[in-house]
Parts: sequence; C-alpha cells; structure tokens
Amino acid sequence: MFYSSISATQTALAAGEVTTVQLVERYLASIGDQRYLNIYVEVFADEALQQAKEQDGRRRAGARLGRLAGIVLSIKDVICYVGHGVSAGSAMLEDFVSPYTATALQRLLDEDAIIIGRTNCDEFAMGSGNENSHYGPTRNAADPARVPGGSSGGAAVSVQARTCLMAVGSSTGGSVRQPASFCGLYGFKPTYGRISRYGLIAYGSSFDQLGLLAHDPTDIALGLEIMAGADNYDATAPNRPVPAYTRAESEGSKRIAYFPDVLNSKKLDGSIRKATEDALQEFRDAGHTVEPVTFDYFDYVVPTYYVLTTAEASSNLSRYDGMRYGYRSPNAATLEETYKQSRSEGFGTEVQRRILLGTFVLSSGYYDAFYGKAQRARRVIQEQLRGILADYDFILMPVSPSQPWPVGEQTDDPVANYLADIYTVLANLAGLPAIAIPTGNAEGSHLPVGYQLMADLWEEEALLAFTRRIKK
Repeated sequence: MFYSSISATQTALAAGEVTTVQLVERYLASIGDQRYLNIYVEVFADEALQQAKEQDGRRRAGARLGRLAGIVLSIKDVICYVGHGVSAGSAMLEDFVSPYTATALQRLLDEDAIIIGRTNCDEFAMGSGNENSHYGPTRNAADPARVPGGSSGGAAVSVQARTCLMAVGSSTGGSVRQPASFCGLYGFKPTYGRISRYGLIAYGSSFDQLGLLAHDPTDIALGLEIMAGADNYDATAPNRPVPAYTRAESEGSKRIAYFPDVLNSKKLDGSIRKATEDALQEFRDAGHTVEPVTFDYFDYVVPTYYVLTTAEASSNLSRYDGMRYGYRSPNAATLEETYKQSRSEGFGTEVQRRILLGTFVLSSGYYDAFYGKAQRARRVIQEQLRGILADYDFILMPVSPSQPWPVGEQTDDPVANYLADIYTVLANLAGLPAIAIPTGNAEGSHLPVGYQLMADLWEEEALLAFTRRIKK
C-alpha cells in the first residue's frame, strides 16, 4: 500500500500502521519491479534504509522529528548531494561525485526527508521528452511506449510509478510542468529566485529554477515552504519573507484570464483543448470571472527563449573543458585536441547543437541581431504578461500543444521538440510562478491531461492556495 500525500503517510506512521523502514522497502521493491521504465540513474537503497531505521528509532523514543520525517523523495540528476554522484544525464560528468549539497536539498534533509535516488533526465536538462539522456530514455508509466516529457521526465515517473512520494526537479523552460502533465501530476515552478539555485547544475542561469512534482498540491506547498528563502550562496535568491504556504487559504471569486488564440490553434491537440475548455467552464460555474485576453507575442516566445538559453548554455558549459573535472578524452595529445575531443565525446548531439547555436548568437556581428533583440523581446513579453496579471489573479493555459509522443518519434526533429515548450516557456521567460494541474485522462484515452495556471511574481501563496482549493 502506498499513500498519496505527506499527511496520509505521517498519519499512518504516527498510528503505527507502518514503519519508515517498511515504507522505504515498498518503494525500493517498486523501483525493482519497474526498472524497464528507466527512472533512476542511481538508487540510494542502503542509505535510505539506514535513514529510515534511524527515524523509526527516534519515533519510538519520542524524539523530535522533522516536518518531512518518513517522506521519501527523489532528486533530479542535476542537483548536488555531497558524496553522491551527479551527472546531469551526461557522459561528461558520468563519474563525478559532488563535494557539496545544494542549499534547497539540505533544507529538505534537515527536515528528515529521505532521498531514495537520483532520477534520469535529458542531458544538462536540454530536452522535452527525456530522450537525450546518456542513460537512455525514461518511459511513461501510463504507456511505456511514450515519453514522460522532459527534462524532468525521470522525476515525474518516479512519483507517477509510486517509487517515491514527491520529486525535486528543475525547470528552465517548462521541465517540471510538462512532464507533470504528461504523467498526471501536479508540477510547480516558483518565481525565479524564490528557491536558491546553489547546487543546481546550470543550463540557463537566468531561467533555471528548482521545482516540485507530487500527487497533492499541499505537499508541494510544504516542500516550497521548506526550500524557499534567501541564501548567501545565491545572490538571485532575495531576502524576502517566506509565507506559510500550507496555511494559506483562498477565498472569494477570482479573475482568470485565458488566450483564445491558443484554444483556437490548429496545432493544439483536441483532448487538451477540451480539458482546458472544461476547466474554464468549471471556473465560470463556480462563480469566478473568466475572460479572454490578447497576448501579442506568441510568435516570438520560442525563438526568444532558445536564443537566450542557448547563449547561456554556451557560456555555462564552457567549464567542461576536459581539464579540471569531468570527462577527458584519452585520445588527445595536445591542449587543443583535449578541448575538442573531450567536448565532442563527452557531450551528446542535442547539447552540442545548443552550444553551437548559443556561440553563434553571441558571436561578433550577430550579438545585437540575435541576443540583444531577444533580451528586449523578453522584457516586452514579461511586461505584457504582468500587465494582464495586474487585472487578473491567474492566467489559464494548456501545458503542451500535444499529448506524449511515442519514444523515438521526434528524436531527429529538434524543432518539434522546441515547439513542445511553447506554452510553458512563457512563465520562465517572465520569471513567473506556475503550476500544472492534472484533470484525469484524455477523453477516450489512458494518457493523462491537464492545464496550467500562472500568477504574478511572488504570488506563489495565492497560486498554491487556489490550487489546493480546487483539488478534486
């Protein structure tokens, strides 16, 4: 038996219905039974069992336990954990062991969270299907022939397949919400800076943000409450008060905006359109104000995002040079050969493609034409979204234009993968908080479907409270 929330798990532990060791053993058995899904890069079985045993002893002795005692989590393979491997799904870091722990992860550990393993992901978080990993693709538990979304696909399936209760992922352009939606989960990305990025392997530093995936939005609220806050190691995490997200309530009618151009798009899957329209109607029926609004820049969203993130990737990934740490080609004889061969052999095709694109848009003669314009476009996009959110509480959108595609179908079509992010990159471009909300399976299908809500900067409290309120 598995529990679907932190509250249910801890109630069962307090009542003696189950021990922490038994919980961990169940999750480990589930991992073993579902290895074909390729969820984990590494499982911390002995360590998790030892932590569970220690917590059971403290519980019997009446000692203090943290707010996450007995709760089993997974972490995406881009999050540093001292003494543990972290490879970002890449051959470049296959044997790298982290010398320190990410701030957000340490805060979870301090509350007695048990980390069961690190989950598979697209290499350096670059992908929309979890097919770009050095370790092979992760598969969707709802249909193993299909992708789980990316780049936090392993994180999503780890919760979907009941191998842990909650997962920590990362989002650069939708890498928590899209796999959450593909796997029937809640997936949350906070305001940029709300959670420290210290210990998160960088892809696009002005976009990257840790996020959470779970069956219950209250669990996400608690996780955020613990992880959020200022950090001396990350200047982008401001010294803002962290609300008690788990105690916040949502009252009264809300004002919800939506984009009719999105719903009328021929590229939007019919089942996703219906799920979105049904959600809008449910909000109308519940007494909320639901109104169409205009957004003028959808044609610029994906190009702006990929110009900026590839530029940042080109800079961030330059540190993997075969000299200081990471993969070093055994066939290189000179300094130049070491650089070239280590990076050619250590990075996969998609990562190389994005490094090349980023280097091009930053190059002399093209910087202003591409990177400079993209930065200006980003500001315009953010200003229009925030202008909408000055009049509305939330913006409701689909998460993805398509349902999960068959594994391998889009491997040779990078543009199709890039366009899969069209509805999620908005929140990352503007730094806004957003959450994917599951609504069940698509009509006539076994595949999960849902929608997303976005709120204004630092409005996680209102967003999570409303999500908890409407949870079915």
